Amino acid sequence: MIQFAWPWLLLLLPLPWLFRRLLPAAPGATGGALYAPFALEIGAAGSTVQTTDDNRRQLVVATLVWLCLLLAAARPQWLGEPVSLSQTGRNLILAIDVSGSMETPDLALDGSQATRLDVVKQVAGDFLQRRDGDRIGLILFGTQPYLQSPLTFDHVTVRHFLGQAVIGLAGRETAIGDAIGLAIKRLRTAPGSEAVLILLTDGQNTAGKVPPREAMQLAARSGLRIHTIGIGADAMQVQGLFGSRQINPSADLDEATLKAVAEATGGHYFRARSRQDLEQVYQRLDQLEPVADEGRMARPVSELFPWPLGVALLISLLLAAQPLLQRRVLP
Repeated sequence: MIQFAWPWLLLLLPLPWLFRRLLPAAPGATGGALYAPFALEIGAAGSTVQTTDDNRRQLVVATLVWLCLLLAAARPQWLGEPVSLSQTGRNLILAIDVSGSMETPDLALDGSQATRLDVVKQVAGDFLQRRDGDRIGLILFGTQPYLQSPLTFDHVTVRHFLGQAVIGLAGRETAIGDAIGLAIKRLRTAPGSEAVLILLTDGQNTAGKVPPREAMQLAARSGLRIHTIGIGADAMQVQGLFGSRQINPSADLDEATLKAVAEATGGHYFRARSRQDLEQVYQRLDQLEPVADEGRMARPVSELFPWPLGVALLISLLLAAQPLLQRRVLP
């Protein structure tokens, strides 16, 4: 549908007519302002008829220009179909471990063995697609943490950055405390009523300047809620010199620290030993951090004022160019 943002401006429609009726007429010219050597060649009778027709034509054109200008000033707008704008006011950052141990192929993906990072990218990407209304950020950490994506409603871009993550991008070691510290720094000045960090790792803190337990105290004081996820299988067959043997690829996972971080900040700790476990973890997070079911309704607005304004401008240009065109036509 079409609406006018300032419809009261249409009340100015009779303004030129009122000026003509109420104001005194302009005094007549005493002499010619422009010398036209070809004027004597035009007959007096023909000039009278032509002048009358020109006056009527100019009045119609001026009225049309005035109407177009008023329509443009009233700001006509096209209102589209209502759309739902769901916003939770939540700032959610995903901190993903990309250290060397995330290259361990102990998880299954689409019927074949895959690295831990490959499984995380697919499952966490699906989780991001469901987070309508949240501002999402992405931190990748190894020896150092990096803010791969700032907080944004553009979840497609965040998923793209997550899909581009590679092992060793931030170093081969694991700096859990520094990753939490970077999240606190980014969330401290961000707008929103809630701040949530979902930290996923498969090891223990082996690098960085801030110990995880010191970082969790800073997070608790700043109101940051942290959910931690420990990923990795408990058993894995590897080929050795004397045949295959079973090992525990998650022996280095520091579950005690991850549990302490979650409990101190009001979050939860989850253990994911397979892709199915990780999917269930993110489904559980959907319940703990629900998205907005019903958002505000809004109609997309498209401004239409350039159209009548353009018509008025075009007519004015043609009217201004008319004397030049007549001069070329006359012999």
